Amino acid sequence: MNKQLLKYTLLSLVAIMGQNIEAQNADQNKEDITTYRVTPLKVHDVVHTKLEVSFDYGKRYLYGKEWLTLKPHFYETDALTLDAKGMDFKEIAIIQGTKKVPLKYTYDNEQVFITLDRKYKGSEKYIIYIDYTAKPDELRAKGSVAITDAKGLYFINPDGKDDKPIQIWTQGETEASSAWFPTIDKPNQKTTSEIAMTVDAKYVSLSNGKLVSQKANKNGTRTDTWKMDVPHSPYLFMMAVGDFKIFKDTYNGKEVNYYLEPKYAPYAKQIFGKTPDMMKFYGKILGVEYPWVKYSQVVARDYVSGAMENTSATLHGEYVQKTARELLDDNQESTIAHELFHQWFGDYVTAESWSNLTMNESFATFGEVLWHGHDAGQDAEDRSRYEKLQNCLRSSKDGVSPPLARFYYRDKEDMFDNISYSKGSIILYAAKNQMGDEAFFKSLNRYLTTNAYKSGESHQLRLAMEEVTGKDWSPYFNQWYYQGGNPILNVEYGYANGKATIAVKQTQASSIQTFSLPLKVDFYVNGTKIRKDILIDQREQNFSFDIPAQPTFIDLDPDKILVGQVIDNKKVSDYLFQYKNVPSYYNRIEAIKFATKEKNHDAQLILLAGLEDQQDDLRILSIKGIDLNDNQIKDTAIKTLLNIAKNDKKTAARATAIVKLAGTGDASYKGLMEESIKNQSYNVIAAGISGLSKYSAGEADKALSSLDEDTKKHVTPLIKKFSK
Repeated sequence: MNKQLLKYTLLSLVAIMGQNIEAQNADQNKEDITTYRVTPLKVHDVVHTKLEVSFDYGKRYLYGKEWLTLKPHFYETDALTLDAKGMDFKEIAIIQGTKKVPLKYTYDNEQVFITLDRKYKGSEKYIIYIDYTAKPDELRAKGSVAITDAKGLYFINPDGKDDKPIQIWTQGETEASSAWFPTIDKPNQKTTSEIAMTVDAKYVSLSNGKLVSQKANKNGTRTDTWKMDVPHSPYLFMMAVGDFKIFKDTYNGKEVNYYLEPKYAPYAKQIFGKTPDMMKFYGKILGVEYPWVKYSQVVARDYVSGAMENTSATLHGEYVQKTARELLDDNQESTIAHELFHQWFGDYVTAESWSNLTMNESFATFGEVLWHGHDAGQDAEDRSRYEKLQNCLRSSKDGVSPPLARFYYRDKEDMFDNISYSKGSIILYAAKNQMGDEAFFKSLNRYLTTNAYKSGESHQLRLAMEEVTGKDWSPYFNQWYYQGGNPILNVEYGYANGKATIAVKQTQASSIQTFSLPLKVDFYVNGTKIRKDILIDQREQNFSFDIPAQPTFIDLDPDKILVGQVIDNKKVSDYLFQYKNVPSYYNRIEAIKFATKEKNHDAQLILLAGLEDQQDDLRILSIKGIDLNDNQIKDTAIKTLLNIAKNDKKTAARATAIVKLAGTGDASYKGLMEESIKNQSYNVIAAGISGLSKYSAGEADKALSSLDEDTKKHVTPLIKKFSK
């Protein structure tokens, strides 16, 4: 799930899009978390789930009939406990041949405790029949920062009184599927499924697996039956019903469909069109082709999180659907990639407990990073990684943060944070760097194929890596998965008597482990690069190297795989050199961020170069930071700003340049403001009106009033942002 979006936006997600993890951590630290969160006990295995459901829009009820095939996991038993939240039961029985034999049960509004007709052995399957009513709107469901509600089944505008579509959709993660069908609502359960939905004939439906039949009923309804022939977890079950238009795409002979509101249907290909390429890329690097019978993506109103990777049928929040004009300014490609990667990591192999959520969310976030690199090159990949690193560091103080595999937590919802998402993704990337791409992806393949259609945990990933590489990866996992925190390195460089020195102190809180960090160091000497390996594994260390001359620049961790913070006391000349001569994304953004805090000329030279950076976020930082009162760079800067304002392909950069030029008060730019207001981009229009207000508030108000209502709705909040 992409909570960085509400989160991972995030997306990301998150947040994705992220959530307020700092507040979460503060709350957690206030209470004593002493309960060890074990993997859910398997008394029974859910083998097959067959549902027949219909809906009462007026009451917000689901009427369901269920045939649940189960077997004892190992030990024989005559008792069955099912999760079933806020339901009324009309009948609970066991199927014996063609008969239904009633069973005794008790119910506490959360779980139903059923006494079976006899003891069943682990080799015996049996079928429970349940006739029930689900009443999700009557539940007192507890949400979280990442998932704001947990009632499982949602009726959107069911009486048709609001200015929004009439829809039904479900949200199962973490354990809310049991609000609309009785089940064992744990991630380590895997069951095949068949869901028959009776819906108004004018609506379309979507669920897991393949649409195997559609039957017209005499009362104006239609029954759609969706079947999933391979097992998946109950929290990944889904339904969506509404007036969706379906855009049909394809990948490798499989249906790839996009479900959108009619208004947005013409833009389906622009929104989701990279999906087949993503499927091909992920299948190739993992050595496992897309594992489900189809892949659909649906956009729902009033969704309670960012997006959700339901098996073969991802559900997105409404922010994903955009018109062509909106797509000029923004898209949700990261979210689309994130949810798709979940179809392997999360759906095909599922975290066996919420303590092991890293096996789902760290991988999906890692998938975003990989996609950006494949689609747009290494610089885009590094940008995505850097963003995840900043999310991680913002969620820690003095290097303190929870472990990645977290067996102590207050509530399972707390697991959906920047540790499980962002930190886990860059820990995976660092392992890839240390292991090499070939061995790393072969290890992922081993993990996926060994645990296919089952659940997994971090130890199984470690064992897969060890089987492939022949190396013991326990130290890596002990450090990064089972202990918390991140290193903070204070670094000092020196040179004397032909020796370059590096003094390193690990300054993270004393309660946090001393990290073992194998890193590389690049020395730039007389126009050449000399690379050395170091191992930082003490709180204080000094390294010395024979170098032919004093280095012009030293680049610690040139691959930028360190999951932590470096304080290396550089001067502005160092940052200017690294921006121009060691121009990784990390080095460029760190140089620009440093320069925005300085007012000297060398810092302005960094920002001047940054105006032409290939990444739009770095152009934007440079635009905001550059000092146009520096007469030595002013003419060149203005020329570049004008070019950005008129021609930049990224509308956010154009808008930032327009506002910057307006801030000079130079009347010659007033025409640029007026011209910008005629643009198609909402960003550019808003910047033009904001800029025009610097010259004439009345003219700016008049320009805003002249816009059509749709444009006005979009640009008004942007004007406020640009006017700050």
